[in-house]
Amino acid sequence: MDHETVAAYLNRVGVAAPVAGDAADLRTLHRAHQLSVPFENLSIHLAEPISLDEPDLIDKIVRRRRGGFCYELNGAFALLLEALGAQVSRVAARVYGEAGRLSPPFDHLALIVRLADGSGPWLADVGFGSHSDYPLLLDAREDQVDPAGRFRLAGTYTGDAAAAGDIDVLKDGQPQYRLETRERSLADCVPTCWWQQTSPLSHFTRSTICSRLVPDGRVSISGRMLIQTQHGARTEQQLDTDDALLAAYRDHFGIALSRVPDDPAARLPARPSSG
Repeated sequence: MDHETVAAYLNRVGVAAPVAGDAADLRTLHRAHQLSVPFENLSIHLAEPISLDEPDLIDKIVRRRRGGFCYELNGAFALLLEALGAQVSRVAARVYGEAGRLSPPFDHLALIVRLADGSGPWLADVGFGSHSDYPLLLDAREDQVDPAGRFRLAGTYTGDAAAAGDIDVLKDGQPQYRLETRERSLADCVPTCWWQQTSPLSHFTRSTICSRLVPDGRVSISGRMLIQTQHGARTEQQLDTDDALLAAYRDHFGIALSRVPDDPAARLPARPSSG
């Protein structure tokens, strides 16, 4: 990533140059990225192919000022951190679902970051939706208090040699995902990324989501519902018209769309009354 692109990326997330690349800057960048770049799956519902090639990631997130899901957001963030002098390992994770079941491998992508100041290593993750505002110490096993909640990274031992060294990430006592510590490449995520954007079994193909951190909470559009949380208080507003939905994407996320994304959830037939 050249100097001009680094400057454009820092501008995209609202961080002034120069950036030294130490732990304080990593914390600033981690939170700023989530405040500026939304977690969203709109490309899937706009028939836009998702590419994990580095130039395409930068073009979408920096130049087109869009967001993305984990492979895109953490993939692009890794490029920025590396350009600032960090050593970044891309690592796969399996997400905890219903009844504590783990999703397939490569369902999530996160980052392990080592800095020149000797701090860390850090778990950085700007692509999990509602997660920690700040990076987490990878080797710490005590609670780590963050504005988003109480996080704990716990080593796992299940008797499975293949899972040795994996780390469970918990938020407020609830497991979020199981992290591999083996370094991967973004290319390793391409098959699962394709599945996420094409399979009817993927939750990303079932409905639209666009969400970002705000200073006092979070703002999201799920389908046609605008959800805002401020100081723990949640409000919901149904966006009944296409104009209202497009305006909300523009006003809350800076995303200017020429048409409304197709939302399969809105096309589901109504269930018959049980009365």
